[in-house]
This record gives sequence, C-alpha cells and structure tokens, in this order.
Amino acid sequence: MTRALRVWGRLGLRMRLTLLYGGLFVVAGSVLLWFTYLLTARALNQRFVVAVTSKVSGAGVPGAVQGSALPDADMLARRVRADVEQGAAGVLSDVLGSSVIVMILVGAVAVVLGYLVADRALRPLERVTETAQRLSESTLHERIALSGPQDEVKRLADTFDAMLDRLHRVFDAQRRFIANASHELRTPLAVNRTVLEVSLEEPAASEDLKALARALLGTNARHERLIEGLLMLAQSEEELTTRRPVDLRQIVRSAMEQIDPRPRRGKVVVHEDLRPAVAHGDPLLLERCLVNLLENAIKYNVRDGEVWVRSREDETGVSVTVENTGPPVAPYEVDDLFEPFRRLGGDRVRSARGAGLGLSIVRAIAAAHGGTAEALARPEGGLTVTVRLPGRALG
Repeated sequence: MTRALRVWGRLGLRMRLTLLYGGLFVVAGSVLLWFTYLLTARALNQRFVVAVTSKVSGAGVPGAVQGSALPDADMLARRVRADVEQGAAGVLSDVLGSSVIVMILVGAVAVVLGYLVADRALRPLERVTETAQRLSESTLHERIALSGPQDEVKRLADTFDAMLDRLHRVFDAQRRFIANASHELRTPLAVNRTVLEVSLEEPAASEDLKALARALLGTNARHERLIEGLLMLAQSEEELTTRRPVDLRQIVRSAMEQIDPRPRRGKVVVHEDLRPAVAHGDPLLLERCLVNLLENAIKYNVRDGEVWVRSREDETGVSVTVENTGPPVAPYEVDDLFEPFRRLGGDRVRSARGAGLGLSIVRAIAAAHGGTAEALARPEGGLTVTVRLPGRALG
C-alpha cells in the first residue's frame, strides 16, 4: 500500500487526473453493465420463458394423437422451458461479452478524452509555472495576465501577479538603497581618512597626536573594509547584468597579484595547478570571489603554510578549488563560515583581521552565477573550498 502511494505521488497531476477519470468511468460502466445484465435476465425469465411455458402447458396434447406414445404436457413444458432457459443464457452471455468489449473500447476513448480534458484544465497552471520559472530579478516586470472566468485558476494567477508587483517594488527599493549607501557611507569615511592623513603630515603635531591619528586611521580602514564587504555582498546577490566568457586561470593570476603572500605568521607558499576553465559571468565579481578565497586561505593559515589552487573544466561546468593548511576546523563549523560576520568557533567578528564576510561574498557570487560554493575541513587542518560554475554549454 505504501509503495503504491509512493508511485501514485510520483505521477504528474495530469496523469493522476487521467487515471481518476478513466477509473471512475470503468467503475461506473461496470456497475451499469452488472445492473443491465440482471435486469435483462429478469425480463427474459418473466416475459419470455414464463410466457412460452404457459402456452405449452395450456395447449395440452391434440386429440388426434392422444392415443400415441407422446410425452404429456408437463414433460413437454419442462423440455421447452429448459431449451428456452438455455437459449436465454446464451443470449445473456452474448450480451455480456459484447457489452464488456464495448466498455473496454469506450473506456480507452474515455481515458484519451480524460487526458485531453485534464491537459486543457491544467494549461493555465502550466502558464503560471512557466512564468515563475522564467522570472528573475531582471524580469520581474513580466506578468501572467491570465484572461477568462473568475475561477480558482484565475484567482491564483491574479494573486501571483500581485505578489510579483510587491517583489518588484522591494527589489527597486533595494537597488536604490545600495546606490545611496555606496555614496552616503563611503563619503564620511573618506573625509575622515583625509583629515587624519593631513594631521599626520602636520609638522606641529605631537607624537601623541600622531599616534592617535594612526590608531584612528586603522579603525577607519576597518570600517571601510566592512562597508565595502557589505556593499559587495548586497551587489553579488543581485541579478547579473554582465555575462561573458571568462578564463578562470587569468582571474586566479589577477587575484594573486592583489594579495600579499606574507602574512604576520610567515610566508605562505602558493601552489598553482591551473587548467583551462572558461565560465560565463561578470569578470569583476568572479575576481572578487577568488580574491576573497585566496585572501582567506593565506590569512587563516599557519606559519610557513601552504595553499593549493586548482582550476578544472568538465562536461558539468568549471570549478576552482582553494585548499590551505591551517588550524583544525570541526566539520560541524564549516557551514557557519559562510554566514556573514561568523568565524571559527561560532564567534562574532571582534578583531581587525577582517569583516567576516569573505566566504559569504564567495557563496553569494557563486549563487548569482548559477553555481555553488562548498567547503570541507581537512583532517590535517585548514579548509578545502570549491566553487563550481556553469561552463560553456550554459553560457
């Protein structure tokens, strides 16, 4: 029973409706055929068999042959009745066989008609589904605009269109907020940085004042990195406006030029194994993604550690893997690293080592390109982070 329910659940709605229509027709036809058989048998027995028997019994035996050795009227009536009943049974058998054949043929026609009716009834729902699958942030202006009577499907389509209106307004407000935040948040920090740098160059400034200015510059720089990371995270979660072929080998090399491989704990050796891997997307966002990956791999490493960078391309797409030595990471903590402002041990960001947005931005950029970002803890310590993106076929 459970297996049958699982099989039934895997069938599409159109096929389930078709089977329901066909099943109901077969059940109704079987009941009708059974009642028809019973009524026909009763009519034959009451009208045909009884009438013939009564006539034979009432006629008696003719006088001209009364002296001959003929069966009496009762025996003749029984024989006639048996013959008539046998003939009636044959008629009923023929009627039943013909009815079953006709019911099977009509049942097949009913299943086909049921499929067509179900297809026509579900066509508006398919339109709703196709529109929902086609929608993205850049195509939220599309609407179903279903016409027809105010039935359940029409109300569903109108509700979906109203939801799209609300989503469109929300995304427009988000884009405007990001544009305004880019200016309003960066400007005062840039002004503060300029004032502090000028004060450091002032000859009359005391050493205490210069020390304070340098400390404030460090704090200002951390705030700038935090704001840049938040804006990058918000922008990477938006719909891509630029898509073109990008060789990930070049992106990796460009990212390497922007990173200092000498952290405070000693130089980190980077091993490259870059094979041709062409993705389709925004080069700037992909470069930011790899910069964050490599920066994290170097920053959260051990003294004289190592980093391995690999790029691959196959029939499923392209991938970039960044593996690094480092402190041990518990497997249950790996997913938390992709959350904003999270670090190892579940601690919130409290230091100057970063804003805690690196892997969050990596996953957001990968998702915006239709890809994924996954991490695994190395048994020896450190992480293995793999970004998979659609390749040439999906561009």
